[in-house]
Amino acid sequence: MSESKSVPSSPPPPSINGKQLAKLSSPLFIWPATGVLAVLLYFGLGYLADVLTHESTDDAFITADVASIAPRVAGQIAVVHVDGNELVRSNELLVEIDPANYADIATQKQASADASEANYKTALAALDLMSEKVKTAVAIADQSKADADAAEATDARAQADFKRNQELRTQNTISAQEFDAAQAVVREADANLAAAKQKAVADASRINEARATQTATEAAIGMALALFRQAQTAVQSAQLDLSYTKIYAPCDGRVTRKAIEPGDYVQVGQTLFSVVQNDDWVVANFKESQLKNMRTNQPVLVEIDALGGRKFRAHVDSVQAGSGAAFSLLPPENATGNYVKVVQRVPVKIVFDEPLPAEHTIGPGLSVTPDVQVSSFALPEWAIGLLALILTGAAQFVFQFIARRKVNRAIQ
Repeated sequence: MSESKSVPSSPPPPSINGKQLAKLSSPLFIWPATGVLAVLLYFGLGYLADVLTHESTDDAFITADVASIAPRVAGQIAVVHVDGNELVRSNELLVEIDPANYADIATQKQASADASEANYKTALAALDLMSEKVKTAVAIADQSKADADAAEATDARAQADFKRNQELRTQNTISAQEFDAAQAVVREADANLAAAKQKAVADASRINEARATQTATEAAIGMALALFRQAQTAVQSAQLDLSYTKIYAPCDGRVTRKAIEPGDYVQVGQTLFSVVQNDDWVVANFKESQLKNMRTNQPVLVEIDALGGRKFRAHVDSVQAGSGAAFSLLPPENATGNYVKVVQRVPVKIVFDEPLPAEHTIGPGLSVTPDVQVSSFALPEWAIGLLALILTGAAQFVFQFIARRKVNRAIQ
């Protein structure tokens, strides 16, 4: 029996891998996969560019200048013109303290000042009077001295006449009666001279007395002037205390932590409430390892959680000279015990370049996420998108090429 010849078998059907590759190379799969790849590449490249050129932290908060409102005088609150969380303007009247006591004190001080002024003017008038008395005393003393000089001249002439009469008497030229008359004239002249000299001395002493009284009056004027100035200072102080009964806003801002009502008695320096100023900025606590390329005026995007992640343009204002722990209430002491290195955080001040929305209340303590561009090289979003499309197209071409080759091999 002859052996039958084997009939060549038909080629094997395509394998399952070949069918899968054929499906993968169909447009129904390629285009959705391309779209997903493009999206992944766009966000992946954006994230990579952000990591390489930006530094970010979630340990950041908004802060602002806060003015504490406290009275300079004690008293009972009469009127409160503001409510909590209310916007106020600079120099706006906020609180009034009962001014009755301070008004009375100011009136009393003004009355004392008026009395001191009257005393001062009286002393000035007395000084003018004493100046006139000194002039009068000088004039009288000069007149007395002139009278004494005249009496001395008369006495000298009488003495001369008496000597001649003495010679004439020895010669019996004049009578005894004439001699006695000449002698009486001499005695009268001597008496008048002595009286004139005494009067001149007395009048001269009155000049010194008047001048001493004038000096005492000048001293009294100085004292009266000092008392008058002291009274004026007391008036100014009382009026200043009276003005302090009205408390005005030192700046624009929003009232916070209001803790007073009309009728409350407040002390000097007691905090009534605070005014948060409209100058918000960000304090971001970056790790010290993130500060290598951080500089002043670098651009920042600040994401505010309270606004749903809305971002605002800002810039780096300054970097604190030291870590936050070094300036804390209880700074760490690393010189004792076992030391464990901990990455420190350094506060960085970031200032907004655009105003925050007025319709939202943004205040100290709100969380933000700043993103600082620390490198001058940065890809714009359109460049990242274009690069993602190019890479997606290249990936699609390579994938289709490989898939077709595998399908062809599987069919053969």
